Order: sequence, then C-alpha cells, then structure tokens
Amino acid sequence: MEAVTKTPEREAFYKKIDGENLTALWTVMSDLITPEPKSACRPHLWKFDVIRDYMTEAGKLITAKEAERRVLVLENPGLRGQSKITTSLYAGVQMVVPGDVAPAHRHSQSALRFVLEGKGAHTAVDGERTAMEPGDFIITPSMTWHDHSNETDQPMFWLDGLDIPLVQFFDCSFAEGSKEDQQKITKPAGDSFARYGHNLLPVDVKRNSKTSPIFSYPYAYTREALEKARTSHEWDACHGLKLKFSNPETGDFAMPTIGTFIQLLPKGFKTARYRSTDATVFCPIEGKGRSRIGDAVFEWGPRDLFVVPSWHWVTHEADEDAVLFSFSDRPVQQKLDLFREDRGNA
Repeated sequence: MEAVTKTPEREAFYKKIDGENLTALWTVMSDLITPEPKSACRPHLWKFDVIRDYMTEAGKLITAKEAERRVLVLENPGLRGQSKITTSLYAGVQMVVPGDVAPAHRHSQSALRFVLEGKGAHTAVDGERTAMEPGDFIITPSMTWHDHSNETDQPMFWLDGLDIPLVQFFDCSFAEGSKEDQQKITKPAGDSFARYGHNLLPVDVKRNSKTSPIFSYPYAYTREALEKARTSHEWDACHGLKLKFSNPETGDFAMPTIGTFIQLLPKGFKTARYRSTDATVFCPIEGKGRSRIGDAVFEWGPRDLFVVPSWHWVTHEADEDAVLFSFSDRPVQQKLDLFREDRGNA
C-alpha cells in the first residue's frame, strides 16, 4: 500500500471528524489488514521446576477457597497484563494440595486440563468424578459444573487451557458459583469413557453440546495409541507422529474452540520447518529436546511449557523419545476458513 502523506489540511480534517467518533480508514488500513499475521505474541518457554517452586510458595500464602483456583497465569511476554498466552487463548498452571477443594463453579469458557505431576486427585464434571494422572487430558465443557479435590498426600499440578480471550472478544461470558463446594456425584467413575470411548455410541442419546461426551482421555490409552501408530513407520516430516483428540460423535475436534493434539518424536528425530496461523502452546510430558522458533532456540524437558506464535517457523528435535501435548484455536480458524499452514521444505 502506498504511504499516505501528512498535510496540515488533512491533519485538521482528522481532528475535526475525531470529535464525531469517526476515523479515516486510509490512515489505519495498513494496521487493520496486514500482508501476514502480525501480533505482539512472542515465543517463550516456562520451566516447570520454576513454576512448581512458586506454586509451593503460593500455597502457603493463600487457600484454594480464597483464590477460587490457585493458579499462576502463563502470560505471553508480548501480551503482559492481558492474561493471554496467545491472542486467543489463556493458559495457567494449577496446584491442588492435600486436603484442598477447589469449589464448584461453571462458566461460559471451555477449559482443558493436562495433568503434569501427581496422582490420585479428582476432577468432577457434571456429576462424574475422575482420578487424575500425569498425561491425562480432561475437558470441562462450557457451562458445566466442575470442582477439584485432593485426598492424597502429595500436591497435584496440571496445565489449564481456556478460551477466555475468545469468549471475552465475543462478549458472551457468564459465570456462576455453587452453594456447595463439591457437586453431588451421580455417575460411576469412567461412565463417559465406557459409553463413548470404544467406537460405539448409544443409539437414542441426543446431545446438544459440540464438545466431546468423553471428558477424560487417560494417558495410558493415548500412549498406547501412539505406540501402535508408531509401528506403521509413517512419520510426518514436520510433526513426527501427531494425533488429534477427537469427538467420537462427530470425528471433529474434542472441543469446539480449542484443538488438542498429542505427538511422538522418536529419539534423534528432527522435524522439517513448519508454520501455521494457529498460535500453539506445547507441553512435553516425556523426553527432552529443543525447538527452534524463528531465530530462538528453547531447550525443553518433561512438563516445561512453550508457545509458538502464529506464522512463526518452528522445528523440533528430540534427544530421546518425546511426547508433546499441544493446543491451539485451530477449530475456530478452520470453521471460519481462516486457517493456513506452510510446510517449508517438507
């Protein structure tokens, strides 16, 4: 676009229309419609060991009930003060210590939990309770009652991912607390997985939700799926072996606003360059390696977290067999015909 020159007459005109809450499009066009994705989102890595230390300190400062949720927000360094890890998504690390109850509430925002450390604490969603183990992926659909508790002798840590910025953008947030800290359990443990997790669907059940009816995807099954897929040796140059968590009713993403993925990178594997429009949050649950994002290199290990902004070139390299969980806003972009990817030299 040709640059618009400034003249005293034009500046006077802009000032005059500003009083009527009007702006000349030609003065802002280049910022509104950019040749490529452009945002303040920056690549960054958070070390879990550092987060754990701060969370332990926070546990001595505030109770779970006072805090509602004892969470440290992962703020993108280019988006400080906005509680965003990307322009469209929120992420935080939550801790529930022995004896804690994170009280029941519900809200418009959809949430995912990816368990990082600890074993045996519980999340309850709409009357069903599930035990949590490292690598488990758990969904809290929009406007479903949920609470967390820890009856073990060790603290539990997990990654929270929510579509808070998306809901905020559309201005459609609702939230509600419960009179009881913990909801009544009305279904046996594993009920949703038993009904929907074996490629069989109840014939007469009609659901309105676009979220998967399975709210807990155990890591044991996820890891087994990766190992079975590994035997085919169909490695993708950009992703290694990458699977998406899906809704068994539709085959679509497990969540309507957040895409969730799991990928295996075998020891010594180095991916080809890749970029896409969905800024993505990664969390290795096994293995060690590094990722080059643009010109920056980030060394990661189990439970570390890092973010790849939109349209940034990324490569991954595994020093040992590595499993990476990731999430992004890809479902929204694809439904709006906005998603684009570039596989470089793959």
